[in-house]
Amino acid sequence: MNTPAAAVPGPRDGAALAQLVGEALAHAQGQDGTEDAAESRAITDAMVRLLIGAPLHSDGKLTVVSHPAEAGLRRNKLTHKHTGLKDLFYALVKARDPLPETVPESARARADKQQQDLTRIRAERDDLRSQAQLLARIVQVLEIENHQLKEANTNLRGQLAAQGAVRDLIRRRRT
Repeated sequence: MNTPAAAVPGPRDGAALAQLVGEALAHAQGQDGTEDAAESRAITDAMVRLLIGAPLHSDGKLTVVSHPAEAGLRRNKLTHKHTGLKDLFYALVKARDPLPETVPESARARADKQQQDLTRIRAERDDLRSQAQLLARIVQVLEIENHQLKEANTNLRGQLAAQGAVRDLIRRRRT
């Protein structure tokens, strides 16, 4: 096969590649007009129409549902009988589309920084939560001690007043 370099399809030219492979498959299966050859031809033509973005009988999506619909066949013809053409279709779709999840470095760096910030903020939140619990316990202990000291003070004042040794200045001011 002497084809010039310009006629050889590039890696992203899925329609031309599908046409070449489809013709090779149809030739390999024979052009005797059998049902298999007609189905292969219909699947290949549908593949080309979908890859170039000119569907006639389907929604134009590059899926295993749209492909046989575009060919005018039931889906099981593609998924069970012509599995080679199905695999070819998926390979061409994958080669046609840009690499999945290609994230620019700036976006990746921003996402990494956000992840680090989130980790740092969660650690700070957990630290503050434990500090708040500690402070609540300290306040509780101080309230108990304060209550005990007030009771002891009241008891001590009562004892000292009963002895008459100490004058009660608080009662004196009120009167």
